[in-house]
Amino acid sequence: MLTPVVELEKCLARLPGFGRRSAARAALALVREPGRLLEPLEAALRDAQANVRCCSKCGAFTIVGRDPCDFCTDATRDANILCVVEEAADIVPIEASGAFRGRYHALGGKLSPARRMGPEKLRFGELVERVKTEKISEVLLAVSTDMEGDATAGYVAELLRDLGVKVTRLAFGLPADSGIAYSDALTLRRAINNRISQ
Repeated sequence: MLTPVVELEKCLARLPGFGRRSAARAALALVREPGRLLEPLEAALRDAQANVRCCSKCGAFTIVGRDPCDFCTDATRDANILCVVEEAADIVPIEASGAFRGRYHALGGKLSPARRMGPEKLRFGELVERVKTEKISEVLLAVSTDMEGDATAGYVAELLRDLGVKVTRLAFGLPADSGIAYSDALTLRRAINNRISQ
């Protein structure tokens, strides 16, 4: 196959959600219709590269010239509660839920010895500083429920233990429209332990 197409496939395969086959199909579609697909994609990628940044305060995505970001400067948001996420992209589904109106703090990942991701590579120091200076009353941990996410949540709770801030975590339970028969034992145990009154 042509080297440029192979290189395009390799680049696409590095993206989340793309396997080898889907990357190959996408690459062929892009070169087959350059005017309709490839050129607009190229323009959008260049625009994102030139204009998208991470907010210096919370780590969320923002655009050049708007730092701090809209989440940090919106006076209608609750400045007393801080939702801690692993990555800036995690803010998108939380916002889409409409259930949270506080501020955010993206760590830039999660603790992972296997990937050499230690505390020094994450935005823990900035989090502690924000809790101290912004009069935060609650930190909501919205991190993964895997072993690395649990370790990250425990580390944050320990960092904030003596700062007089309430540390909470998203409740664990069954996904909406899901049956018990399709749930794993850990999810069921967490759902039972975090049950609510009706």
